Amino acid sequence: MRDLIKMTTAEVAAFLDGQKTLIVATIGRNGLPHLAPMWFALLDGEIVFCTDRKSQKIVNLQRDPRCSVLAEAGETYDQLRGVHMEGVTEFTPDLGRVVDAVVARNFGEVGDGEQEREALRKAMSRRVAVIFRPTRTASWDHRKLMSGATP
Repeated sequence: MRDLIKMTTAEVAAFLDGQKTLIVATIGRNGLPHLAPMWFALLDGEIVFCTDRKSQKIVNLQRDPRCSVLAEAGETYDQLRGVHMEGVTEFTPDLGRVVDAVVARNFGEVGDGEQEREALRKAMSRRVAVIFRPTRTASWDHRKLMSGATP
């Protein structure tokens, strides 16, 4: 049954492209997962996000770069879809591009107004940019079961 609901690589990419939030799981000091919803972007085919440099997830990733992410959708069993990925993270100095991509994905393009640019600069000064590099992906799309379709 697992093979019936697995998404293709193209379906995974399309699904992620349609999602706004990833649940990011890092490993806390006590070994337990720390979960946090994160807005993200796909930049040059890679999952990126940015967050406050003092956040718990960043503290955790500095200690251990391993991470899992989850995107899911569907309100009823026959509509459940999701992608779970395990991988490692890398901090990138390309904060401006990551911030621009996340902002554009979630708010639309930032205008040329000085106030908007200044607010973005101020937010960027406290942020760090992260690239997530998946090593394992699992996916499911229950609509395939209900439609009788096979991959």
